[in-house]
Amino acid sequence: MPRVVPDQRSKFENEEFFRKLSRECEIKYTGFRDRPHEERQARFQNACRDGRSEIVYLKAPMILNGVCVIWKGWIDLQRLDGMGCLEFDEERAQARRQQDP
Repeated sequence: MPRVVPDQRSKFENEEFFRKLSRECEIKYTGFRDRPHEERQARFQNACRDGRSEIVYLKAPMILNGVCVIWKGWIDLQRLDGMGCLEFDEERAQARRQQDP
């Protein structure tokens, strides 16, 4: 069974799920919610520097529901929130189409 759908662009542009996520929306870091805000900031920043944070990539390609997408976004290191959205990944979609007959 192929990992991607035959017409990825159409699915990305027409399904409500993808239309909603392709608009920039708010994101929040939710680690260590029981700790004070300053400690959460320090832990998040240290984890990013050490390469072990739960939020590692701010530009991450993936296959989501059979469609090649890129998640792009940012997180404010002081407020621990930011914005992000999905974009259709045409280059990877074409490569996957060639791999999955």
